[in-house]
Amino acid sequence: MNTRLPQVAYVSTYIPKKCGLATYTHHLREAITHAKGNRSIDPVITLCNPEEMLDYREPWMLPLIKQDRDDYRRVAEAINQSSVDIVSLQHEFGIFGGEAGSHILDLLRHVKKPVVTTFHTVFEHPVAPYSDVQKEIAHWSDQLLVMNRKGIGYLHDNFGVPLEKITFIPHGTPVPNRSDRINVRRNAGWDNRKVLFTFGLLGRSKGIELILRSLASAVQAVPELLYVIAGQTHPEVRKHEGEAYREELMTMIAELGLEHHVQWINRYVPEDELVSLISACDLYVTPYPGMGQITSGTLAYAAGLGKPILSTPYVYAKDLVQGYDEMLLPFGDVEAWSSKLIELFTYPGMLNDWERVMSEIGRSMHWPHVGAQHLRLFQQVITEQRDKIADVG
Repeated sequence: MNTRLPQVAYVSTYIPKKCGLATYTHHLREAITHAKGNRSIDPVITLCNPEEMLDYREPWMLPLIKQDRDDYRRVAEAINQSSVDIVSLQHEFGIFGGEAGSHILDLLRHVKKPVVTTFHTVFEHPVAPYSDVQKEIAHWSDQLLVMNRKGIGYLHDNFGVPLEKITFIPHGTPVPNRSDRINVRRNAGWDNRKVLFTFGLLGRSKGIELILRSLASAVQAVPELLYVIAGQTHPEVRKHEGEAYREELMTMIAELGLEHHVQWINRYVPEDELVSLISACDLYVTPYPGMGQITSGTLAYAAGLGKPILSTPYVYAKDLVQGYDEMLLPFGDVEAWSSKLIELFTYPGMLNDWERVMSEIGRSMHWPHVGAQHLRLFQQVITEQRDKIADVG
């Protein structure tokens, strides 16, 4: 029996690129390395544009030019000739070249090592060309991973993927560290305030207006309320309309008389600072209008850090707080949101009760736990493939 710990090759965007998937893959790799006892250096195939290649100079990094179709096949051959035991493909449509990211199929068709694909986006009702590409990726992968239990049904119903080929592992999150909460709050200007927090690249899909309208009446009852909106405008949004959305929100804040109740952090927030800010806030809110969103890294972080959350009932939020539907409110119902904010911040012990619930939910999401789950799955897939080859032989 070969007990050697598997060498994993990750295919994804990677730090220093400022994108959620790059950060996720970095943490996943660290967590799995830790689960293996820090005994191996696993390679990363880093998706990038030609001008970003110089960012990936470590010997264990292999840049893959996003739009160069031949590069995908070249990388597959490099993996085949290496000591890699298994490939962890982190899939998001936008990171690969070709229509709907179809270039990744050139790699999957030629790679001979087993592949576990994590789908960061799964649609309830997929449409072409995304559906065709996703079905093909599912076919060429040995195992699929989703971070939302609903994703299992979507893949099975839409593409006929056998249930035993799909595994749910939650979105990984940092382990809470509450020690610096007082300093963080003081430095952020949150002393004696009751802080709601939203983080993410700013765009019209964030539903910020809903919180502002709800806040307008909530602050009459709870004058210490402060809504913190962190994150810069989404680069794609900035290209098309500049800072128009942020300016509209600022006009709304002035019209509602909320200048004293809103704080902007209008810049890129590095992850360690983000974790500190989420840990130091009182309530994390995701008022998204789109109900189809199947993962939310920031909501996952809030849960992993044991923060009470209030959200619209999009797919990921519903899956996360199963059984605690009082944490979910419909989009657009300003009165319901306003009443719930007042209740949470005036009813004794309610926020603490929610915090206990979220700490319990979040415990299974911490990176050490999630890394160990991935490692067990990878070992299982490698063993199954080895047994198949032995049977054929």
